[in-house]
Amino acid sequence: LRYLQRDGTDREGEKGRLYGAENDAADCRSLLEQAREDRHQFRFIVAPEDGDQLSDLRAFTRDVMKQMEADLGTRLDWVAVDHFNTGHPHSHVVVRGKDDTGKDLIIAQDYITDGVRLRAQELATLELGPETDLELRSKLTAEIAAERFTRIDRAMLAEAGEGTLDLRPETGEVRADFDRTLRIGRLQTLARYGLAAESEPGVWKLSDTLEPTLRELGERGDIVKAINRALKARGEERSLESYSLHGEEAKARITGRVIDKRLTDELGERLGLVVDGLDGRVHHIVLGSEAMANAAEEASIGSIVEIAPAPAGPRPADRNIAQLADASGEYRPSVHRIIAEASRVRVPGADYDSYVESHVRRLETLRRAGIVERIDADHWRLPADFEARAADYDAQRRGRVTLRVLSTLDLESQIDAKGATWLDREMTSSNRAPIVRAGFGAEVDQAMKQRREMLVEMGYARRTPDNVIRAPGDLVARLERSEIERVGKSMAADKLTPFKMKAEGERVSGVFTGTTNLVSGKYAIIENAYEFTLV
Repeated sequence: LRYLQRDGTDREGEKGRLYGAENDAADCRSLLEQAREDRHQFRFIVAPEDGDQLSDLRAFTRDVMKQMEADLGTRLDWVAVDHFNTGHPHSHVVVRGKDDTGKDLIIAQDYITDGVRLRAQELATLELGPETDLELRSKLTAEIAAERFTRIDRAMLAEAGEGTLDLRPETGEVRADFDRTLRIGRLQTLARYGLAAESEPGVWKLSDTLEPTLRELGERGDIVKAINRALKARGEERSLESYSLHGEEAKARITGRVIDKRLTDELGERLGLVVDGLDGRVHHIVLGSEAMANAAEEASIGSIVEIAPAPAGPRPADRNIAQLADASGEYRPSVHRIIAEASRVRVPGADYDSYVESHVRRLETLRRAGIVERIDADHWRLPADFEARAADYDAQRRGRVTLRVLSTLDLESQIDAKGATWLDREMTSSNRAPIVRAGFGAEVDQAMKQRREMLVEMGYARRTPDNVIRAPGDLVARLERSEIERVGKSMAADKLTPFKMKAEGERVSGVFTGTTNLVSGKYAIIENAYEFTLV
């Protein structure tokens, strides 16, 4: 719901607004609270083919929902958001999985598949009038050269026996000349893609991969359109050669600015990020896992992110557990604790109890996934292929890429920011990402020059007699300390609790009470009976 209400979806390019049956500003939080225990929900899209001709898409969606309520014989609890950010205006509708008596809402399969669509078509026809033959012919003719799966393709696949389509006039399979002209024109287009071939005059063989290939082409076209829209919104234009479409995996590290976020599946939750990279290219990457989609929440438009291939193989904790298991596959935390202390494993603060407990927490996660068995508090049974199964579990959860938000601040805001910015870290890093001076890379190069000048003004850097700007080796640490002290004192005044500045590596204990986003990054607020600190 947060994503559906994102910026840039209404007619003016502003944030989408949630509405319901009775009001134009539905309460998202209230709906989530009520629906928390629902067994399921329904999601669908109201997308009239000529939606741009409707006088009021919102009113039309409400009419469709009223018709659904009449058909199903129950009041429906629903919210919707209208989107105008594509060439086809449409409404996203989310319906709670409860009827008006509080029981699970059950909808017949044929009504979901066809019924509600036919009802919506009837309502659209009432408002717009019947589609004329000329309008239908015009739309179908436009499909002949389309790089996507079309109505013509669907009709031909339904008619083709064992993948063969016979269009010879004497067979009488296609009665109308116009239908035959459409099919022959479309088949000639498909032949150029290697998806159809004429085995003899008038007889065509359709490829087994016709539908999936065309759907993939259509998806690729949608991605290119999304990138074009994102660049146009920024007043930019790039060549198609500079676009990199990665699917769900990245073969190398990508660092850049988020310029768009989109649902790759409009009914699902798989997010696609459009990233303007330091390498002068515009990247589209799909975040296929739930964990990655959650991580993308902080990657707002304008933020700086790093996308990299997901690490392969088992975690270090899994390797430790496997090595310490006996011949029968049993792991004992108490034995691990003795061995770790005796072999002087490097552990922060020499806290071996917490060190071993972290391994137990990992085992608890894997137990819930059905990979390991807990016999009792000090006995765990592992399968023979424990490491491989644990690595597979991680790969499924995190997907094929990792996403790290390097800065929630956009580039412009970092130039005069009072804290350690991503620009500062890049300028002082020995492993900085290579910059191509084109697109975003050119902007970063210019921003770094301006940031250096600002650091001189702020007293964190100096200009040498030969006009070279020099910064100390601990520049980032100084900027971080300065911001934490300033923000900590300000928070102390509001909280009426003393703020304690902690040194690097110093042990911190207390209650985690929240987070705060600073220029220097995201910090945890840790409180105890006497003071609080930022970590």
